Order: sequence, then structure tokens, then C-alpha cells
Amino acid sequence: MLVAVHLKHKMLLMQKSLPFLFASILWICSGLHAQRIVYSEPDRDDARTLNFEVIGKMNGNFLIYKNYQNTHYITVLDADMKLVEKNKLDFISEKIQDVDIIQYPDFVYLFYQYQKRSIYYAMVAKLDAKGKLIDKPIVLDTINDVNFNNSTKIYTVLNSDNKQQIMLFKIGTKNDRSNVLTTMLYSKDLQLQKRSRIIVPMPERNDFLTEFALDNDGDLVCIKGSGTSQNDNINKIAMLSKSANADTILKRDITISGIYLDDIRLKVDNINKHYVICSFYSKQRRGNVDGLYYAVYDKVLNKPLNSLTTVFTDDFRSDAKSDGNLKAAFNDYFLKNIVLKKDGGFFVAAEAAYSTTKGNTMSRWDYLYGSPYYSGMSMDYYSYNSPLGYYPWGRYNSINNNTTTRYFADNVVLLSFNAVGKVEWSNVIRKEQFDDNTDNFIGYGVLNTGDKAHFLFNIQDKRSMILTDQSLSPDGQIDRNPTFKNLDNGYEFMPRHAKQVGARQLIVPCQYRSTTCFAKVEF
Repeated sequence: MLVAVHLKHKMLLMQKSLPFLFASILWICSGLHAQRIVYSEPDRDDARTLNFEVIGKMNGNFLIYKNYQNTHYITVLDADMKLVEKNKLDFISEKIQDVDIIQYPDFVYLFYQYQKRSIYYAMVAKLDAKGKLIDKPIVLDTINDVNFNNSTKIYTVLNSDNKQQIMLFKIGTKNDRSNVLTTMLYSKDLQLQKRSRIIVPMPERNDFLTEFALDNDGDLVCIKGSGTSQNDNINKIAMLSKSANADTILKRDITISGIYLDDIRLKVDNINKHYVICSFYSKQRRGNVDGLYYAVYDKVLNKPLNSLTTVFTDDFRSDAKSDGNLKAAFNDYFLKNIVLKKDGGFFVAAEAAYSTTKGNTMSRWDYLYGSPYYSGMSMDYYSYNSPLGYYPWGRYNSINNNTTTRYFADNVVLLSFNAVGKVEWSNVIRKEQFDDNTDNFIGYGVLNTGDKAHFLFNIQDKRSMILTDQSLSPDGQIDRNPTFKNLDNGYEFMPRHAKQVGARQLIVPCQYRSTTCFAKVEF
């Protein structure tokens, strides 16, 4: 009898403890997949229009470059996003036009350029893991007798994927029928390996250069295109390449018979020694986007391997744009990410983006090879810039107080191709975003955790923007993950400016009460 009573009492205790046990298991499991967000303290010196760039993680700390007006500094945050140091870059005394940053495990190169009187300078400074100057800044190149007041950059900085090769180049355009390409190739320790000055023929009136890239061998490659008129489709392209030690350029014509291209992208595949070209295309001049063009060139064999076009089906068009004319479904899309696979295949992400000002819509024809490639400073030089509507630190409309520019960023289409250019799968991340006078809070950021790619973007919830996460698996499956649990009120995230700093860590800029700060997101 005593044994029976004891067993009955034990069973009652187990029944009472089961809900707690299950709750504990669920809590533990949810903790394995939860996201943790830690915010930095807002700095009163960091105004809303602050320029910034997340440099990365060094010695367990996070480095961020900041610039407001003529003040430049490096902020160092610890693992808990607490301020460790704030080092002013006193060696920058002039108004600079551009900054490029290359991070290494134990130091950082900060490239900058400026004009002083009639001389234009291209400079580089070496900083330690706390953002402090290691050596005296170096003058990489100068342009003398500049007879105009320059407001945009002249030089472009490139680095190879392995960061062992660095190139500085500029393009002169004094002659309408030729460009002067000046390149300076450096090693990792900034030893000049080769300086070249090359004349690039530009026989057609609407010829242009774009998509410069540097491979791991130090070879420079770019696309030379031509259109029927300014801000029109591209009907001719060629790939130009310059070997590391050469003083000449090799031109290879790429066949695009019967189609028109725009939004061209060039990627270097260092593993397979390939150059990959992608672009939207249409079958008619200034026509609706019909599909995606793909070409691959083998560097070792010195010949094209294949060239294919993928036609977007009506079902895919319907997924990409749920309303409106299906034929025009992709007219607002721009290529945002091209990720190369080890087997020679590749992955493409494209986002619908456009803007309106006083009822005037900026369409894809405003982002072709006209103004984005040529700077407004002079006809003597032009700098290479991405033709996307997005710029490094976002855009603010400040023409006048009576003008409102509304920026839109909608669905993201995802396509995976195998090594021969055939579509393996396609999918769509659906979103509708807009903001007035700035595009900093729309768009998306990506965190690659190895097993999945997480797309982070804001969604509108009443009057607030809520950071959300949708993950993409290798087979194309999209999962809508739960909303972040520990979002603090008042923080507005800028996910498209986010930077991955660890296997499952992301630094996301945000604003709090008109002050720029930063959040560490851990998965």
C-alpha cells in the first residue's frame, strides 16, 4: 500500500512538471535560433546626415569610419557595442572627395583624395586596429594645373578578392574619340608594381567604359559598351583586359546579336579563372525587359565558353510584380547581388527600385550609362561609379524645402544558375518599401551563415519600420522568420548599409532620435 501511494504521488508530480518541462525545451530550442541585438550609445556628434562606413571586426572590436562636414574619425566599439576609443583623423585637413577602405587582419588602408589649389591628390594612410595612424600618409599620385574646382572623385581604387593586389586608376577624356587610362598596380604592402598609361579608342559617339574589376593575378578587366544614343539600350559590348605587367589592352568583342542590354555586371571568378557577364536584356530598343543575358569568358583558354539568354516566363513575371502590365514587370529591377559558385554556376538577386519627384518618375532609363559613369566636374576626367541608384552612404534630397523625392524599393527576385547557364530555381521575396527624401531605410542587407542567406529589410507597421528577416536555403526555399524580439522603440534600421563582421554577426547602422548609431545583430 505504501508503495502504491508513493508511485501515485510520483506520477502526479511528473504530470504537474510536464508543462514546465515542455516550456523549458521550447525556450531552449527557440534560444538556439533567436537573434540578439545590442545597440551602441547614440553619439551627439553623429548627425542624421553623417557619412559612415562599417570597416569590420579587428581584435574583437568593431571599427567604424565616420565623417561629418570636414571632421573624420574612427570609432572603436567593443563586443558589447560600448565605446572604446574615438580617434580623430587629424591628418585629413582638406575637404575630401572620396574615401575607400581596405581592411586586413591587423591594419586598415584608408584611401582619400582632395584638391588643394590647382593640384589634385590621391592619398593613402595606414591605420592600426584602433584607427590610429601608423605611418605618415603617402601621396600615390597627383594631377597638376587643375583649372576647375572639383567636387567629385577622379581616382578609383580596386582590390582583388584576396586583397593581395591593389589598383588606383583614372581616366582622361580630353579627346572625344579616345580615353587615356592611367593605372597604378600595388602589392599588399603598397609597393608600386606597374604604372601604365594606355590610350583606349572610343570611336563611337556613345561608347563608354564600366564595371572595372581586378583579379587575383593583378589583371584589370572592364566592359566597353556602346548604345544607339545617350541613355538608351546597349547594342555593342566588348571586354577589355590589361595584364598586370602589360602596357597594352586586349579587346574581345562579345556577341549580343538581336538583343539590347542594360544594367551590365561583370564578376571575376578567381577559382575557375573565368569572367562572368550578366545583364537584363530586351528584344526591342527601349523595350520591356525580356530576360537575363549571361556570358562567360575563360581567361586561361582566352576564349568565350558560352553565351545564353533566359526568357522570363509569365508566371515568374506575375510573381515579380503582382499588379500592372506583365510585360513591364521587370522594368524597375536592377541587379544587386551576383554570387559565384565553386562549380562555375552563379546566383543573382535583383531589386525593384525607382523614385518620383513632384510626379516625375525616375525609370531605368535614368540609370543607364549616361550620368552615372561620367562625373559633373569636367570633360577632362571621369570616375567609375555603379549605375545603380544607390550610393555608398545613401541619398538625401536637399534641393529645396518645397521638393519631395520619394524613393521606392519593392520585391527582390532570386535566380540560381548552374555552370552552363541554365536556371536551377527562382523565387521572389515580396516587400513594398518607400521613404521620402532619403533611401537609407529601404532596400535590404544580406547575412550569409553558410547554411542560409538571411535577407534583412524593414516593413511598415503602422507608423514604425520593423526589421524583419527572410532566409533563403540553397534549394531556393524562402522562410519568413519571426520578427526580431528585442527591437527597441525609436531605433530605425538601415539594413542595406549593414556589413557582415562574423560567421553570424552583422553590424547594422540605425538612427535614434535623429542621431546615427549602430546595432550588432547575432544569429
